[in-house]
Amino acid sequence: METKVSSARGHGTAADPGLEKLRGDCARMAPHWVVPAAAAPAPVPPSRIHGVTVPPSSVRLIADMSEYGD
Repeated sequence: METKVSSARGHGTAADPGLEKLRGDCARMAPHWVVPAAAAPAPVPPSRIHGVTVPPSSVRLIADMSEYGD
């Protein structure tokens, strides 16, 4: 009498479809996984930002960049 043992690493064979079976199971379950829409965080007004210090080297770097970045 033979006992079939599935691979612990998930490598599939003809007797043990492994990854293909898992992918099929996931595809069938996908419609059940509903992700709620995340609310966008409210922007913080500049008046609430305190204590931000920018080193002079960073100021020069940003000042030399174009408006949309380099």
